[in-house]
Amino acid sequence: MSSNPFTTRTPPTPAALYAAFVDWARTDGRTWIYLFKALAACFLALGVAMKLDLPQPRTAMTTVFIVMQPQSGMVFAKSFYRICGTLIGLVVMMTLISLFSQQPELFIISTAIWVGICTAGAARNRNFRSYGFVLAGYTAALIGIPAAQHPDGAFMSALTRVAEIVVGILCSGFVSALVFPQHAGEQMRSTVRARFSSFVDYVCAALSGNVDRARIEATNAKFVADIVGFEAVRSVAVFESPDSRMRNGRLSRLNSEFMTASTRFHALHQLMNRLRASGAAGATAAVDALEPYFREIAPLLSKSGEPVLTAADASHAAAQLERFKAELPKRMRESRAALERDADVPLLDFDTGAELLYRFVDDLHAYAATYASLAVATHERERWIERYEPKTNGIAVGVAGLRAAIVMSILGVFWIATAWPSGSTLTLNAAAVCALASSSPTPTRTAFQMAAGTILSSTLAMVLTFGIYPHIDGFPLLCAALTPFLALGVWMTTRPKLAGYGVGYCIFFCFLAGPDNVIHYDPSNFINDAIALALSMLVVAIAFAVLLPPSTPWLRNRLLADLRAQVVLACRGRIGRLWRLRTRFESGARDLMHQINALAASEPGVKRDTMRWMFAVLEIGNAVIDLRSEIATLPRDARYAPSMPWRVSLRATGAAVSRLFERPRAERLDRALAATADSISAVQQMLSTFTPPRDERHQLQRILSHLHFIRSALLDPQSPLGQASDASDTNNDAPQGVRHAT
Repeated sequence: MSSNPFTTRTPPTPAALYAAFVDWARTDGRTWIYLFKALAACFLALGVAMKLDLPQPRTAMTTVFIVMQPQSGMVFAKSFYRICGTLIGLVVMMTLISLFSQQPELFIISTAIWVGICTAGAARNRNFRSYGFVLAGYTAALIGIPAAQHPDGAFMSALTRVAEIVVGILCSGFVSALVFPQHAGEQMRSTVRARFSSFVDYVCAALSGNVDRARIEATNAKFVADIVGFEAVRSVAVFESPDSRMRNGRLSRLNSEFMTASTRFHALHQLMNRLRASGAAGATAAVDALEPYFREIAPLLSKSGEPVLTAADASHAAAQLERFKAELPKRMRESRAALERDADVPLLDFDTGAELLYRFVDDLHAYAATYASLAVATHERERWIERYEPKTNGIAVGVAGLRAAIVMSILGVFWIATAWPSGSTLTLNAAAVCALASSSPTPTRTAFQMAAGTILSSTLAMVLTFGIYPHIDGFPLLCAALTPFLALGVWMTTRPKLAGYGVGYCIFFCFLAGPDNVIHYDPSNFINDAIALALSMLVVAIAFAVLLPPSTPWLRNRLLADLRAQVVLACRGRIGRLWRLRTRFESGARDLMHQINALAASEPGVKRDTMRWMFAVLEIGNAVIDLRSEIATLPRDARYAPSMPWRVSLRATGAAVSRLFERPRAERLDRALAATADSISAVQQMLSTFTPPRDERHQLQRILSHLHFIRSALLDPQSPLGQASDASDTNNDAPQGVRHAT
């Protein structure tokens, strides 16, 4: 039946309108609010700078668009590091001007070296700390290059430029904090809640056997991104409120404990998979003895049958985990005693699984307890001095600094040789773009996008400067004339695909068309500056494409080598500060993984291979750290002396594993497997010669468990090392319960 065209439509209910408004406010509404705030801060900075009669109010405008971010904490953090970078750049540049103002060649060379050092520092650091290094180099060029041409007024010129920057920073912070503020702390709380729930769901699904390899890799890739992103948000949230600062130590601890718990669970899950895949009757018996404990974990992570969602709910889960952990050793001993009656069951398999299970429960309890502690303002778990430590390749850092110095030197020589009036703009802008683009996974593309945005802004800036400015009078009309031009750029920055164009547009539109107290209409100078800006970005893009481009496989290979070197750190790092060694190891591995994923965004095969390397690194590296910590806490006894044969064998195992990950080769895998088997035999033989006290015997059994797990991980056919395991697995003299671990 056809509908009646004259039927009137039912008007939407107030509830439907409200729901639609809330949905709009969470999506496009946030964009419009940010656009309004950015324009308000820009016009406030422009008005204040003009009222103070500063020589270049456009610098205050430009600063607003550089530091403005959707969240207040990001604005405060970026402003803090911009002020620090600006002051450092000021001091350095005044020193260089005083030394080399009469020798332009030496001045350009020294400035290029300083910019190269700052660019290397920007590549070495993360988040807005990296931005501080960018500004230390860029401000030196921005203040120094124009001032060096008039050294008699360099000091006042530098101070006024700093004053303009500070005005822009203060206006950005003022508007961001008072006008519809958005806080990074809120995002962080939702991230903590979502990550805890996601991890609990993953643990429950994996323990029930409902997770395949593809989901394991996808889930862990998401965890890596969450860990790195959480650290970025935490680093800016401390600038927002005392509440975030009071919980900063616990939030850092939460990230560290999540890394440890996820690594431990993956190791436990992989060990169970290897034992099941072996098909041996003894291994199956060990798995059957452990699986009842796995089924008991999932109910502990809920409250009244509902999943844990808030920090208050997590306290209930933490209490249940604590009781379960306290009873677990006794129950494990009873299960082991039952298995001892069957001579065909390899106890080493059961011991290794039981040890990993206990450590996972302990780590999960610590993670839940820290999450629960966030419900109160102060807590004893706040005392946590460890921090996430990013890992950056030294060669890549050096190349970034050298590239910036070379580009600036070449453009400086061109400026001196041609005496181009806009040569200073060309040189100093190249320094800024080099530093800004170096932190991007695709710097060539970023520089090209900024160049395209700058070309568009140059065209529109010419229309505004020479077509509109002469016909307006007064500050309100000036703001009205600027609004459509600036709103276009701000809108582009809110779209991920257009962000690079938007950054170039906003910053350099202000540079070209930003009004001064007295506007000078000079078309030739305007065109020269516009050409210099676009040319500097194109030169930087070419430099990134030619001078060891970061998108080539060489950098990925270097980062992959650094990822494997985390196992070398676990084998050779100072064990006296075990807690710091583990944090450095965990955070470094994930940070490197995140960098490789960013470089290989369009190459799923590379990301998959890197994920497998990360699994191998985390499993074996953590087992090595556990092994070394057990050895370090052995009592003072002649039978445990470093000179004893079994201790020598353990050191040989660590050296063999370290060499394997330094340069993976089939023969090195053979040596690592042989060394691990020898160590297991040596410890078992030592245990057969005397009967140590119960605590010491348990400690030695844990050492055996760690060695056994290392060997099983080396033999895992799913790891990158597994391809060589078949050729190397020919020794029939291995202790019982070792070979069948595959």
